[in-house]
Amino acid sequence: MASLSRRHVLTSLVALPAIGLALSACSDSGNSANASAQGTDPVTTSSTAPRAQGTVDMAALLEPGPLEDKVMGDADAPVTIVEYASMTCGHCGNFHNNTLPTIKERYIDTGQAKLIMREFPFDPRAEAGAMLARCADTNFFAMSDVLFKQQNSWVPVDNAREALLRLARLGGFTQESFEACLTDQALLDDVRSVRARAQNDFGVNSTPTFFINGNKYAGALSVDEMSAIIDSML
Repeated sequence: MASLSRRHVLTSLVALPAIGLALSACSDSGNSANASAQGTDPVTTSSTAPRAQGTVDMAALLEPGPLEDKVMGDADAPVTIVEYASMTCGHCGNFHNNTLPTIKERYIDTGQAKLIMREFPFDPRAEAGAMLARCADTNFFAMSDVLFKQQNSWVPVDNAREALLRLARLGGFTQESFEACLTDQALLDDVRSVRARAQNDFGVNSTPTFFINGNKYAGALSVDEMSAIIDSML
């Protein structure tokens, strides 16, 4: 992917047309039918763990990448969940808003699992959201939560720059630090490198995609599904 000028991310937030939450943001294909097939929430009424869609070598998956991993939970937890997410993906928002809080309470806060969230942006708005979360540093997960919960206020609007600035200010950003973050070419390059590595090395092509102790699951897993997967590994 060609590098953009230092101000392109900021200007593109204004210039880009508004996008639908559940369309191309969740799939590489850019069409809603494929997004629905790959990124929709799996339907389940049982506690049976869904079948993994492949496996990866955990040692390779956990090798340091271009950006330091942000980890929620105990570093020594027996179950490791690696999530690849796009900030503009409605299915990712659904997972973070409706599933993760229960998983955090049951497994992450109790030391049984940890979550590593990695960037897989599909569009400049998602890149901007990922960069703002990174610039929030120790408040990475808090900023991510705000962006997911407030997707309707910045993803489908005409001027995402102003909408994101309002949200960023709630997280302690000034206009100067906001613009400095979104014109950080090195950070943008690193975010794109995280995505490229996931796609090239681990076969990620939709969001959210989870690797749980090396087993691959694509789609916004429900509480019951993720609980069943984790329970089978404890």
